[in-house]
Amino acid sequence: MTDISNPISGRRMLLSDEMIQVFYRLLAAFLICAALTILTNSFFSVGNILNVLRQASLLFFIASGLTLVVLTGGLDLSIGANVAISACVAGTVIHQTGSPTLGVLTGIGVGGAVGMLNGVMVTALRIPSFIATYGMLWVLHGITYWYMGGETMHGFPAGFRQIGSGYFLGLPIPVYLLLVFLAIGTIFAQRTTWGQEIYAIGANPVAARLSGIPVARRLLLVYTVSGAMAGLASIIFLARLNSAEADIGESLTLPAIAAVLIGGTSLFGGLGTVFGTFVGALILTLVLNGMNLLSVNASWQPLVTGVIVILAVWLDMKTRRRAA
Repeated sequence: MTDISNPISGRRMLLSDEMIQVFYRLLAAFLICAALTILTNSFFSVGNILNVLRQASLLFFIASGLTLVVLTGGLDLSIGANVAISACVAGTVIHQTGSPTLGVLTGIGVGGAVGMLNGVMVTALRIPSFIATYGMLWVLHGITYWYMGGETMHGFPAGFRQIGSGYFLGLPIPVYLLLVFLAIGTIFAQRTTWGQEIYAIGANPVAARLSGIPVARRLLLVYTVSGAMAGLASIIFLARLNSAEADIGESLTLPAIAAVLIGGTSLFGGLGTVFGTFVGALILTLVLNGMNLLSVNASWQPLVTGVIVILAVWLDMKTRRRAA
């Protein structure tokens, strides 16, 4: 039983269960790899494996920040639209200044600012996160479409494009970035007081507040981090595609939510890990990659993603009922 008087100490009792859940998901990823190796000769090739890792890393950048939001019992539906506006503004800065560094900082800054606005709506205005971020999604869509005016921005410096499409020692550069942010996210969530407070808020916000945790400030932090990671993802996508347009992020929100839920983070808060989200991103990428290799019609991919989300939430609810 969780210690209500001390939510952080109660949180430590759940770590072994979370590790077991992560192990099961790693096993699922291995079984998917084994099945695809049998079903198609194209899967277990160096080029395809590197492509899977690259795609999983791109999804992880968006989903990792979202994980912290979901751990608090919230949801950020604006991340796809945030990626779009951050990419378009960053692309403009790069074109006008010729400085990729300034463009990168701008993209992350715009994403973080949008996330902070989400946090203000949730904490200061007390708007439920679902409504606040859903409204922000449409606000950002409108601003981005107005800003771009139907045009497509393309042609960025070769050095900048290496961030999304380059290689180092045979591995895509996004994979190295994934490892860095996976380590940072894991240490932050599992080894810092702030991270433990985030778990405590998701498990029981009332008990967290009564125990002295600054709930509003922590919520503002997680929404800002989620937005900043969307901004980072926008830079990776911009460098990868070498172009930006208003609808660049429209298809990213559902897969990011799916990766978080597949990775074992509870939609009701207080349970999950950043590493689990990485495994979730890997599983979803493997499934979609397998469908492509098996020549499954692309129109089925959103359906499969939606079914996976429903199953993940259903399993989460069953697990919680069993634990109760």
